[in-house]
Amino acid sequence: MKATRPPPTIPKPRPFVPDVETFLTLIGRGLNKHASKFPSWESLFSLTSPGLKELGIEPPRNRRYLLQWMRKYREGSFGPGGDFEYVKDGQALLKVATPPASVVSSAKYVVNMPQGEDGALAAETILPRPSGYVVRGLKSIAGPYAIPLPEQAGAIVKVTEGMWEQRRGRKIDGGERRRAEVRFKKRSAERRAEREEEALASL
Repeated sequence: MKATRPPPTIPKPRPFVPDVETFLTLIGRGLNKHASKFPSWESLFSLTSPGLKELGIEPPRNRRYLLQWMRKYREGSFGPGGDFEYVKDGQALLKVATPPASVVSSAKYVVNMPQGEDGALAAETILPRPSGYVVRGLKSIAGPYAIPLPEQAGAIVKVTEGMWEQRRGRKIDGGERRRAEVRFKKRSAERRAEREEEALASL
């Protein structure tokens, strides 16, 4: 009997990645134009390569790229903002925090806070410290896609097209199939030029 592969696990959406369209927007390469093909979060993460092909996700490298990001997301490997816990209308508020008085340290760090009416927190609430964001100087926040607020009141990070995109490598001599052929032609041209130079020098 042929072993059946277990169905893909469906990870949970996150505050910064609440739906399919946002996920496709974050990973870039124009994949968000396909968002309407996936009626739900579960429908996207339950698909394999043949299913994506049936839906018209082309070229094949886009399918591979999407599947790669789906796998990374399942494993908890996110791009900037993936670990935010407080997000409203696609944006997160970051603030500079200092350790409590009981801690002997003056080190400042960045925390993700609720916004507006959601800002009231219990005194014992421990705010998340998102990875990739640090304090520069007294109150400036540095990190991917961090937009400073006026009067150093923190920073905002918004969902942005291609925010998690992995850039394509630049092909020096074309694809794998053409590489040997292209380099052979280059070597042939170089040898021919050398022979011509030797012939001219002997005249």
